[in-house]
Amino acid sequence: MSQQDRSKLDRRVEAAAEAALRAAKYVAPVDVLAGLGWLPPTLLDDWRKGRVGSLEDVLSVRPDKLVTALELLLSWARDKGLVPSEVAYLAATRDKRPLRFTEDGGESAERVFRTHWISPELSDAQRNRLTERQSRAPDLVVIEPLNEWTCTSCQDTGPYLIMEDAGPLCLTCVDMDHLVFLPAGNAAISRRAKKESGLSAVVARFSRSRKRYERQGILVEEAALSRAEEQCLADEEVRERRRERDRGRRAEEDLEFQAAMASEITRLFPGCPAQRAVAIARHAATRGSGRVGRSAAARALDGDAITLAVIASVRHEDTGYDELLMSGHDRAEARDQVRPGIDRVLNRWRAGSS
Repeated sequence: MSQQDRSKLDRRVEAAAEAALRAAKYVAPVDVLAGLGWLPPTLLDDWRKGRVGSLEDVLSVRPDKLVTALELLLSWARDKGLVPSEVAYLAATRDKRPLRFTEDGGESAERVFRTHWISPELSDAQRNRLTERQSRAPDLVVIEPLNEWTCTSCQDTGPYLIMEDAGPLCLTCVDMDHLVFLPAGNAAISRRAKKESGLSAVVARFSRSRKRYERQGILVEEAALSRAEEQCLADEEVRERRRERDRGRRAEEDLEFQAAMASEITRLFPGCPAQRAVAIARHAATRGSGRVGRSAAARALDGDAITLAVIASVRHEDTGYDELLMSGHDRAEARDQVRPGIDRVLNRWRAGSS
């Protein structure tokens, strides 16, 4: 590899590693490979589920380039003062077998992939918890199929299937038909039932509208579910008091954030009336709304995100945008029509006149 190509790869590795570190306080080689575009999410998922022999089998990169990228990652991590921690990678299969990274399974190469680099900002206890969590095997996943299907072993069917190397299998053939379904919705019962159950699996169903698998609940042992329900009944009053405290804390945090956001709006747009700034912040930052004010950028009071929230308010409150939509105009066309009016309001507010 030429020096120019190595320098370019160095910058790409650093960018992918920095992004992973910001997101999770640690960097794993597989995260960097995914960030470089060498490890597509679907193939990474297949590997984690034990459907391929080794990670190397699905990487779209030359071996020499892979070695260079890992060397650059090691150098970057040491320069940053990150703390190495070796993690066990286990397959999301019944036997929870160790996953292999390389074709030959050489210990030194495998250790390079297993080593995560953790932020030194974390305490020893936090690093230990993080390593323990990362070393757990992923949950078994059972599919609730949308279409008719046939078990590859017994040629029968059923409400759920689990994918293994040979294809879809029914729960009877994998000795999981004794489990009972617990729908999603009650986090306390789900958490306790899973903890009490020697065997459990997540139930997922594909959403055609959202183009992804979505969690429906879990399968657990019936006795484990009964114990979890008893535990929840026993401390319901305590958990309700905790929920009430949490609601109060979140409400207080929301008010503080809305006040900070309103203040930032008036700083960026001095001509925006104070009450209007408060109204924009309250609307944009409503918890659970999915609006721009709930984005990570807005919560960091990023200027671009704040401006987007102001533009959205002006579009609906100060132009005929909603009327255009109601009269049948295309959304993009309606936005084009009202853009000059939005710009006039924003320019006026930026200049300090209301």
